[in-house]
Amino acid sequence: MSTQRLRQIFASVDLYSCPNSLNFHLHTVHSDGKMQPEDLVEQAIALQLSHLAITDHHSIAGYHVAQRFLKNHAEVNEHSGAALPQLWTGVEVNASLLFTEVHILGYNFDPNHAVMQPYLQSHTTAGIDYQAINVIHALHRAGGLAVLAHPARYRRTPEELIPAAAALGIDAVETFYGYDNNDPWRPSPKQTEQIYALVEHHGLLHTCGTDSHGYKISRRL
Repeated sequence: MSTQRLRQIFASVDLYSCPNSLNFHLHTVHSDGKMQPEDLVEQAIALQLSHLAITDHHSIAGYHVAQRFLKNHAEVNEHSGAALPQLWTGVEVNASLLFTEVHILGYNFDPNHAVMQPYLQSHTTAGIDYQAINVIHALHRAGGLAVLAHPARYRRTPEELIPAAAALGIDAVETFYGYDNNDPWRPSPKQTEQIYALVEHHGLLHTCGTDSHGYKISRRL
């Protein structure tokens, strides 16, 4: 799938996109989540998701397992006519922005590209690789998009971080996020309103995801 197509999907994201249609922030046992990738995909199929991404921290291993599982599922059920979700490459990378550690989500990048290798070793980078500008540039060089994750969870405010990320060329912000860990999941109203306005002002795209770390992809824990 093309990055342009992913941009179109992000351009359509609204308050109701997650978690029953899209989910672009999910973790598995390949970083700090509790679910096996196969179980995650089975839940995505059951929910009839259209698009999803596994965004393990500094790892693409869960994506590869899920990709194989989806391919096998499609072959076994090729005559069922049921639509399967589109799985995108994803990762969550720790980075320094305004001397503050933030998380940058990457999507639809080439996981075999040389510039991505420092960020796919299952640990936080250091030095120039740790700087947000270099994470963003690496994702772009590998054909992907860069997104500032949950901007209201850091030491600095969204009013500080979003303009700084925009100046470095970030593509989108995780606007719709459940900071209160509600079940059922829903975006936190106060933060969403604030972040949405900032993202619109800087001409960026919106994304959403549950940031699942537990046994249900429809909530965070």
